[in-house]
Amino acid sequence: MQRPEAWPRPHPGEGAMGTQAGVPTSSARASDPSGLRLQEPSLYTVKAVFILDNDGRRLLAKYYDDAFSSSKEQMIFEKNVFSKTSQTESEIAFWAGMTIVYKSSVDLFLYVVGSSQENELLLLSVLTCLFESLSHILRRNVEKRWLLENLDGAFLVLDEIVDGGVILESDPQQVVQKVNFRADDSSLAEQSVAQVLQSAKEQIKWSLLK
Repeated sequence: MQRPEAWPRPHPGEGAMGTQAGVPTSSARASDPSGLRLQEPSLYTVKAVFILDNDGRRLLAKYYDDAFSSSKEQMIFEKNVFSKTSQTESEIAFWAGMTIVYKSSVDLFLYVVGSSQENELLLLSVLTCLFESLSHILRRNVEKRWLLENLDGAFLVLDEIVDGGVILESDPQQVVQKVNFRADDSSLAEQSVAQVLQSAKEQIKWSLLK
């Protein structure tokens, strides 16, 4: 039985794609500066979250990258964002290479910031979760007075939603449950410390009476 002739080996740099006229090889596409490149997906979605009052003053803020490395730069950014958004009805703004989603409530403005390529719906899910979680712990009073009185709880809410720029949770019910659990743990820890101190006082008292 006659053996079939072997296929001729392609020269270096040639392949199935390279042999087609007008279609560049993968190496050519990678080295072509004019070729379009898709941005690699990243878990680090959120660049910043902050809440301002109706005068543009910061009440709560967390930044998750070094785009604004100093407090002064952050405050300038917040002032500019507030100036751009406080008089508009939209929920999305694009400014300084950032995608910004925001929501107002009574005398508060809540903002979530991502990169210019970030999915607005993803950022809006963070904003919605933040607002609804705060609404629960503030008993529907999402306004400056109640926020300032419950600022520790507000930071706990934010930490459950975003950590280091990564979205952890977008379900408000789950966020509230986790915050309540952490608050209960903290309360138990405080009670334990108080009990230890009380026990120590009693021991000192009895030792002095002996």
